Amino acid sequence: MSSVNFQDVIKDSFTSSNIANVVSVGDIIFSLLMTVVIGMFIFYIYRTTYRGVLYTQTFNASLVLISLVTTVVIITVSSNFILSLGMVGALSIVRFRTAIKDSMDIVFMFWAISVGIANGAGMFKVSLISSIIIALVLSLLVRYKVQHSPYMLIIKYNSDFGKELGEYIKEYLGKYIVKSKTISGDHTELTIEIRVKNNDTSYIDQLSKFDKVNSSVLVSYNGDYVS
Repeated sequence: MSSVNFQDVIKDSFTSSNIANVVSVGDIIFSLLMTVVIGMFIFYIYRTTYRGVLYTQTFNASLVLISLVTTVVIITVSSNFILSLGMVGALSIVRFRTAIKDSMDIVFMFWAISVGIANGAGMFKVSLISSIIIALVLSLLVRYKVQHSPYMLIIKYNSDFGKELGEYIKEYLGKYIVKSKTISGDHTELTIEIRVKNNDTSYIDQLSKFDKVNSSVLVSYNGDYVS
């Protein structure tokens, strides 16, 4: 009775260089079709749950293509040991320099890649069930409303009105964080980060009634940009 050791497995992997001997055409087509279906599901979830400033159609479409390409890579790698080594070496020199502005975009990219890996390995149940669960969790998180929204308040006023303005801000806005303060002659520009409950911005009308307040601007803030 002959025994098979690790060297025999490596030898067989080197000698069997034809992918058709391992994966049939039907299996390849079925894997790619499953990836397209789940990739389009990711496409739909991204479009319906996007809460950024500018929705990019090309990035959303690239999620489907990323999952397809990953499926092809995994099918190739899992079929032959020589090809897997070459693929690892080729991918190691690839550098992605595209800036990802929204952290949720990174989540969708990993989601698309994981779907491609699972389908390429033939784990279709893992890919389908996990995608449904991820979509449900993401939908719940998107619908969750923050009671205190962050805003940036920019106020231009006469410099001698600083004390009264500070007292008004503490009384009506509570805690705040000073981001910048610019003094130019008799005029001061103050930028502060505040929290607004239930998007109530009525205090802006009160600020405009002060004679020594030249202007007041309120913009939404998420830590990276203002819109």
